[in-house]
Formats: sequence, structure tokens, C-alpha cells
Amino acid sequence: MPEEVLADYQEARDIADISPRAASAMLRLVIQKLCLLLGGDGKNINEDIGKLVTQGLPKRIQQALDTVRVSGNEAVHPGELQPEDIAEVAHSLFTLVNFIVEYMIAIPKKTEELFNGLPKDKIKAIEKRDGKNSTHKNQKNN
Repeated sequence: MPEEVLADYQEARDIADISPRAASAMLRLVIQKLCLLLGGDGKNINEDIGKLVTQGLPKRIQQALDTVRVSGNEAVHPGELQPEDIAEVAHSLFTLVNFIVEYMIAIPKKTEELFNGLPKDKIKAIEKRDGKNSTHKNQKNN
């Protein structure tokens, strides 16, 4: 979990059983910050998701982001969700936020780390094969 969102995520976790509505709103804030980290502008979460989609964001990640965005909004607006549903929705939002972080941040970071640990001559051979110059070392979130 990136440092920029960790405190908000932990706060949401800490209050989820007491106020699932507040936790849902906090998780919406988490994905707004994640969108900024992934290349959004940070001004409008819906527009950020749209921008990321045009840049090749995988459909499943878009769906996860939109689910947290919409559910987080609905949890704080009266009449949008039934009170008995809010706790279940809040807990499922944690799963989606973890999925987004794993797929978009943790896996690319670990993959790049392992790739960069290969012998330099092997990396050069791979780059030559792919017609690239050191792009593997600089790729982010792919």
C-alpha cells in the first residue's frame, strides 16, 4: 500500500465496524488518491478513471475503481443504500481497494524488481530481442 494512501486505508479499517458508512467514504478517498498516483489529475475522480481508461487501464481495474467510487458515494447519501447493506458493501470495498493496489502497484513493482535482478547481459539481450533500449527498467504500472 503506497504511503500516500496508507493512513486513510488504516483509518477506514479502524472504523469499519463502528461506521461502515464513514469507512466507505474513506475508501472512496483512498481510490481518489490512488488515481492520482496512477496518472490522474486528482480533481475529479470520475474524470481520472476515464483518463486512466484512455491510457489502457485494464477493464477489471476500471470496474473496481468505479465500484468503490459509486458505492462510497452512495453510502453517504441518504436513501441510496439500505442501512443493512452498508456494512457488507464497506467490507467488499476493502477487497476491491486491495485488488487495485495489488494489480496496479505491488505486482508491477515486484516484477520490475525481479527483472532488474537478472544479469545485465540477459537484460540487454531481451531488450535487443524486443527492439528496446532500457525500457524494461523504466516501465511503470504495466
